[in-house]
Amino acid sequence: MTQIKKTAEKKESHSLQPEINIALVGHVDHGKTTLTERLSGKWTDTHSEELKRGITIRLGYADFDIYLDEENHFYTTKEKSVKNNKPTKHLRKISLVDAPGHESLMATMLSGAAIVDGALLLVAANEKCPQPQTKEHLMALQITGIKNIIVVQNKIDLVSTEEALQNYHEVREFLYNTPFKNAPIIPISARANVNIDMLLEAIQTYIPTPTRSPKEQPVMLIARSFDINKPGSKPSLLVGGVLGGTVKQGVFKVGDEVEIAPGYMVEEKNKKIWKPLQSKVVQIFSGGKPVEEITPGGSMALRTDLDPSIVKSDALTGCLVGKPGKLPLIHYQIALDTFLLERVVGAKEETDVKPLAKQETLMLNVNSAATVGVVVDPSKKNTTCLLKKPICANVGDRITISRRVGDRFRLIGYGILKG
Repeated sequence: MTQIKKTAEKKESHSLQPEINIALVGHVDHGKTTLTERLSGKWTDTHSEELKRGITIRLGYADFDIYLDEENHFYTTKEKSVKNNKPTKHLRKISLVDAPGHESLMATMLSGAAIVDGALLLVAANEKCPQPQTKEHLMALQITGIKNIIVVQNKIDLVSTEEALQNYHEVREFLYNTPFKNAPIIPISARANVNIDMLLEAIQTYIPTPTRSPKEQPVMLIARSFDINKPGSKPSLLVGGVLGGTVKQGVFKVGDEVEIAPGYMVEEKNKKIWKPLQSKVVQIFSGGKPVEEITPGGSMALRTDLDPSIVKSDALTGCLVGKPGKLPLIHYQIALDTFLLERVVGAKEETDVKPLAKQETLMLNVNSAATVGVVVDPSKKNTTCLLKKPICANVGDRITISRRVGDRFRLIGYGILKG
């Protein structure tokens, strides 16, 4: 009977909802997807074009568990200790968000940063630090308000001890004038499975689970939306659209009536307008398993009764889900109190950030949404932008600002949404 109880408790630990989202960011080819596979056993590059190009185009999600071998004080992702084959103690389930590192995909990375509680910043020990995208991603983490980061010094198996130490000092110098100057730096080899236990211990120590209130109005940020029906399925077997993302606050339960805003675009009187959608939560998935309710922390998915054609190809990415009538206002035009950087982040050459100009086109990110804004009034304390696609946001929300520099959008600052 005792053995049955222990087995049931172990199974229950597997079904726990992830407590936090951790972003995995850094320069392309520094080993993010390899580390994701090492931690979770899952390869997140599943998009066909991603497999061809070898980079993560869309946000990849993978859950992993942290266990402790108490006898040897050894952190692992396994249920049994590799040292003595005894059961380990389950500590936390975590969702890893593998964000793109390619410079032209900054919008996707910023969208991912909005849904995380901490970050792992990967640098390669066999390359000089910082690389342009490393600078850009660190600034993005800073601007989006993420405070808890761990620097992962990967590929130490490819360098000598002296080269690893030189790279360590480069990283430390790079961090010195940032809020992350005391961030831990953990040397690992994801490919050779070296020091993964030390990284797990650092995650437990430096990225705590935030205190969350289940009594707040529920809000979910949509990072993906898709149709899971196979081509040729019989109409009687079709199921509603799926929304993937994370719960920011509150609790969602199966059977809840929900609203999705800004919703979908329609044309009325030759004008594009967005209409919120009304739906019902049919099923909730966390860690790939159905659950009855979902709380903040970790990636998850809601299956709804929406027409699958509305959600396909990430059509609702950037929308918010909440109780009907309780979501923030939809903004077609916004006023911002802006804070611009001194230098353009990620550019090969040091470039000063010039003031915003009237009629300039900007890329704006808030929550998990990305939109284009045209500057109507460029004054610093009241920058007004007309949006190509509306956003659903609260007064006081932070909106990141990127401008086109050459053939890329580069991060240049952020703004606070005014009423």
